[in-house]
Amino acid sequence: MSIETSLAPSAPVAGIAPAFSPLYQQIKALVLQSLQSGEWKPGEPIPSEFELAARYKVSQGTVRKAIDELAQDNLLIRRQGKGTFVATHAEQQVQYRFLKLKPDHGDLNSQGPAERLIIDCKRTRANNDVAKALRLRGGDAVLQLRRVLSFGGVPTILEDIWLPGGPFKGLTAERLSADQGPMYALFETEFGIRMVRAQERLRAVNPSHEEAKLLKIEQNLPLLSVERLAFTYQDTPMEWRRGLYRTDTHYYDNELN
Repeated sequence: MSIETSLAPSAPVAGIAPAFSPLYQQIKALVLQSLQSGEWKPGEPIPSEFELAARYKVSQGTVRKAIDELAQDNLLIRRQGKGTFVATHAEQQVQYRFLKLKPDHGDLNSQGPAERLIIDCKRTRANNDVAKALRLRGGDAVLQLRRVLSFGGVPTILEDIWLPGGPFKGLTAERLSADQGPMYALFETEFGIRMVRAQERLRAVNPSHEEAKLLKIEQNLPLLSVERLAFTYQDTPMEWRRGLYRTDTHYYDNELN
């Protein structure tokens, strides 16, 4: 099973939209260029609709329509009376956007902040599968880490994560353990990398002895294996992870449009 979760349109926008596209789409592409280049960083306000209209020499209505679509894509966030801001994974409504696991009662936020335990973090060489997923060459440097996420004190998710070594130079187990916020928010602030969309593949699996031990479950308890490939701007793959989800007290919840 394959599912795509987006914080941005599924198709990359590498440059200005073609001249025959609607004008607001051309403005949307220009705003995306500014987001991609880091002109406006996560959490920061962007210029007002009036200022953008003057900058691009179009009407405010055209700018508003472009901004509306970017807000729907969760790349921008409107705040009543304050303006429009670049979305960040530190935002409460965004930080669990890629995590579709829900408790049988309530939601993840009601269980309190996720408890993160880093089991391993090491630099290694990409094998063929990792290289293919991240569009690297076999043997390129990657960062490999393993962690357990617990909710309400109960180990719930075991994750193996691979990151390209170059963009994440300096990331260590100590740095990950010291940060109590969402990992993607750390990527934004420390490394200037924002995950904007992801693809997932799901299947049911039985855990290994070691995996069951880390999750504190019986080895015969079925788990949901979720492979996620996350992309930054320009459709560049920047993270590959495999998560093993407990579903005895949680379920996978995805909204289809």
